[in-house]
Amino acid sequence: MRRRKKKKRIFPLIFMLLICIGFCTWMIKEAATLYIQKLPENINAIKEAAVQTVEDEVPFSEIIIDEAEVDSGFYYHLLNDEQRLIYKEILQAVRDQAESFYIHTGDTEEFSKIYEYLLYDRPEIFWCTGGTQITSYTDYAEVYPAYICLGDEKAQRAVQIEEATNACLAGISTEAPEYDRIRYVFEYLVNTVDYNLAAPDNQNIYSSLVNRVSVCAGYSRAAQYLLQRLGIECIYAIGTIPQQGPHAWNIVRCNGQYYHMDVTFGDPVFLQEESGANIPIGSINYGYLCCADSELYRSHTPEPGIPYPECPSMDLDFYVLNGMFYDGYDSYVMLQNMNQSVYEMRPSFSCKFSYYDLYLQAHDDIINNVIPQAAQTLAVYYGLETVWYTYVEDPMMSVITVYWGYQ
Repeated sequence: MRRRKKKKRIFPLIFMLLICIGFCTWMIKEAATLYIQKLPENINAIKEAAVQTVEDEVPFSEIIIDEAEVDSGFYYHLLNDEQRLIYKEILQAVRDQAESFYIHTGDTEEFSKIYEYLLYDRPEIFWCTGGTQITSYTDYAEVYPAYICLGDEKAQRAVQIEEATNACLAGISTEAPEYDRIRYVFEYLVNTVDYNLAAPDNQNIYSSLVNRVSVCAGYSRAAQYLLQRLGIECIYAIGTIPQQGPHAWNIVRCNGQYYHMDVTFGDPVFLQEESGANIPIGSINYGYLCCADSELYRSHTPEPGIPYPECPSMDLDFYVLNGMFYDGYDSYVMLQNMNQSVYEMRPSFSCKFSYYDLYLQAHDDIINNVIPQAAQTLAVYYGLETVWYTYVEDPMMSVITVYWGYQ
């Protein structure tokens, strides 16, 4: 009798093998998941250790500047927390005229921007050019700033600036209305500073307040410095003038509203260079005192990427305040108004039009008819054999100004 062979049962073995493989796969996945979950913590720990190593090895200065000291800076508030630390590091170092100092960034472009922002906020720092030599590393840098003057010379200049500032501010009270304080500083700088591209130190307040010869940067920093001393919020604004290049002006806050103010464009010396007209000494272009975006941005282009406050209101526009703003044109009315300026012996007469096409509509009649008739009125009224006058056209601002001579 033949024995029957027993069949080996392979299926249970295969099943058990699959269970083991699945369990091992699951364990590997779980271990990987746990590792991945722990990875960010590990990376953060590594980063923190690296930062701590830099802090331990690099001799950063302890920041002793109080937040309240920098909190009013417009440009300071455009920076993030890390950049604000660098801002303070720079301020603390250059204020003490450190020969070199360390900052918490190795990015030279970032450093340059923060340093520029610092100087825009701090007009009192007259001894810095903004120029530096810098040795950059991954997470930090060593900075060697350039200074215009040092030690005793810096101290002497500071005294001269303070004396000039006190002489200016003696003419206005800090209790005067805000508009009066702003207009006073505008007029003071126009009347005491001459525009000259060759002026020494023309990027700081020493040129405008002591030497009294400067360019747009010197005018604007002096306005910022004086108005801040008078308790007026004043921003140093930057941008360009088409066909001319980089330019600086101010944005001031008056009675809760923001307005543009460009002292450089208010200066007759600057106007004379630009127009070629023979403008009388002591003349002031008030079109750039407390003006709106709609007016200033006809001729000025703000720096892209800087969120300057909007200046929407024309309520303090000089022409609006003084009845020189025209929504329409009537030749007879214009002659009557111009004659009135002659009777009152005003040094000039200005008319500003609400839009450019209206300016063009009125332009030829004013130049060819109205001004000559008003000049004849001047001759008859004051008994003059000859009459001197000159006029300046400002198509960007839609303004025509005539200057009268009474002798």
